[in-house]
Amino acid sequence: MSRKDKICDSSMKWRMATEIARAISETAYLAYEKKLLTQIKKGVIPRHLAIIMDGNRRYAYELGLGKIAGHEKGKEKLEEVLEWCLEVGVKILTVYAFSTENLNRPKEEVDKLMKIFADNFRRAGEDERVSKYGIRIKVLGQRELLPKDVVEAIEHAESITKDYDNYFYNLAIAYGGREEIVTAIRDVAQDVQDGKINVEDIDEELISSRLYTGGLPDPDLILRTSGEERISNFLLWQIAYAELYFIDVYWPGFRKIDFLRSIRSYQMRQRRYGK
Repeated sequence: MSRKDKICDSSMKWRMATEIARAISETAYLAYEKKLLTQIKKGVIPRHLAIIMDGNRRYAYELGLGKIAGHEKGKEKLEEVLEWCLEVGVKILTVYAFSTENLNRPKEEVDKLMKIFADNFRRAGEDERVSKYGIRIKVLGQRELLPKDVVEAIEHAESITKDYDNYFYNLAIAYGGREEIVTAIRDVAQDVQDGKINVEDIDEELISSRLYTGGLPDPDLILRTSGEERISNFLLWQIAYAELYFIDVYWPGFRKIDFLRSIRSYQMRQRRYGK
């Protein structure tokens, strides 16, 4: 065998070995994922999961992609996570999609993000899963700060799904937690001024009812990707007793096994609520 043939033969064997190793790894991964899913379904599933989807731009940068490509990948990941929530039985999913601070990003990036939002909300109402599972879509935030076409798309999706109540899918867009609390307090103060309620009537339940999430239970589990360990002005009132889970993975790279591990972590914790 010539030297050239030996090199080709060696290269072929290396590729075959690599492919075999990859196949074994994927098989093992799927087996572990299936086992973990079975275990989790036997435990207590968080009723309300809230996610801070962080790391789209850093993910794109590390792969040499444009910022918008990172957001597109993030959108696709959210579609997957919705499927996973339906599979394990999470009834309420609230995601932090776009903060009020994000409006200060470069105009080109914001404009393209707004187009993604508008397109997705227009399609959301007609999504087969929405009608099949009875998913109500709601946007939390200052929608008056959003472009007209985005607001119209949001109202379209909310209108179509307003009578569904099996699952709830909330997207925080142009959202700020402090602003949400201030708005709720102003609303209550106005009712006091108008004589509709007395100061003595103000309690936690009343404030909660005036928040964007009024009528929904508070999150049981808050999950944040990208390795950052902070809340970033997200659901500040509602997360008083939520369990926190941080994972050092960019949002587009978030895997089903990461999702299942977060649920398992929640199940392993003892929730005493101060008792």
